[in-house]
Amino acid sequence: MSARILIVGDLILDEPDPDSFFAPSAPRLCTGDVVIGQVEVPHSTRGRLQSTDVPAPPARPEHLEALPKAGFNVATLAGNHLADQGADAIEDTITKLRELGIHTTGAGMTLREAREPARIAAGGVSVAVFSYNCVGPKDGWARASKPGCAYVNVLTHYELDHASPGGPPTIYTFAAPESVAELRVDLAAVRPTVDIVVVALHKGIGHVRSQIAMYERDLSHAVIDAGADIVVGHHAHIMRGIEIYRGRPIYHGLGNFVTVTSALSPTDSHTPEARAWALRREQLYGFRPDPKMPTYPFNPESRNTIIADCEVDADGSLSPGLIPCWIDDDARPVPLGREEGQRVVDYVRTIGEEAGLATEFEWDGERVRVWPAAGAGERE
Repeated sequence: MSARILIVGDLILDEPDPDSFFAPSAPRLCTGDVVIGQVEVPHSTRGRLQSTDVPAPPARPEHLEALPKAGFNVATLAGNHLADQGADAIEDTITKLRELGIHTTGAGMTLREAREPARIAAGGVSVAVFSYNCVGPKDGWARASKPGCAYVNVLTHYELDHASPGGPPTIYTFAAPESVAELRVDLAAVRPTVDIVVVALHKGIGHVRSQIAMYERDLSHAVIDAGADIVVGHHAHIMRGIEIYRGRPIYHGLGNFVTVTSALSPTDSHTPEARAWALRREQLYGFRPDPKMPTYPFNPESRNTIIADCEVDADGSLSPGLIPCWIDDDARPVPLGREEGQRVVDYVRTIGEEAGLATEFEWDGERVRVWPAAGAGERE
């Protein structure tokens, strides 16, 4: 028994010729037995705008055909945009992915369907993958008879702890206990039946460097305590650090992978609301997209990215690692070798240290091994 599990962050396939954006990474991705990516937006020609948040336009269903050709066989769907175009678009996205032979999890026509894991066996290893949206909006969450995403309800409390009305508060965030309890039920039902459990959490503060909100570590630890072997985060559209907890990896934010869209351009956005958000986003988060990359409207620092690379050995042990990548001028993630890739590894180490994570990295062939820093001590 041995298998290689490769996982990437956000995928937005809005632009024509999506195959071309995977061209540099597909050979590496195709070496994985289980290859997982987060499909961010609905892929449908049906539906009508439903979201009260900042909506994403739907992408063409045929653009999903690039995913199996690039090696993907699992799509996580629980995110803040999948329900933007309503039930028909959710159904079309799931149907198209499954027609392509890609297992899905995190969204469905009912809450029960959305909470069902994707199950896949490869390399003699059985894997279950769960997907939960931790960021909202609530109108995109599934209910007993309402289509939408699986979710963990995260609460935010603002405390003004000094004499300055209107001043900056201390922000406390935590996952609602009843929501975490439901997640534990999901994992407990599956844990005895598979070798590896992967949990994808759509979480984090968008576009800002290194920050990990209070709820993120506590929730990730609770997920591993409930039986998960690998936890990955996405949503922030910029990388976060890596943590090892009880011998299990937590990739707090995998960042962007193929994320090509004009929807967030201040000049080319499809609606007045989207254009206003594109401008406000720059003010809130303190970055300007590179004007020479009009279909990559993200923080230039987010061009640092990785493929999470976890090897399951014959004895059942798990070896976490990563493949460093750089998003090139054509918005294509390019896997890097030791010489060029070291700067991405250094970036991952630095943002982890800024967030208080103690993790070591060492090249092992074409991948980088990850383990706790000496003397860091893992929380039990």
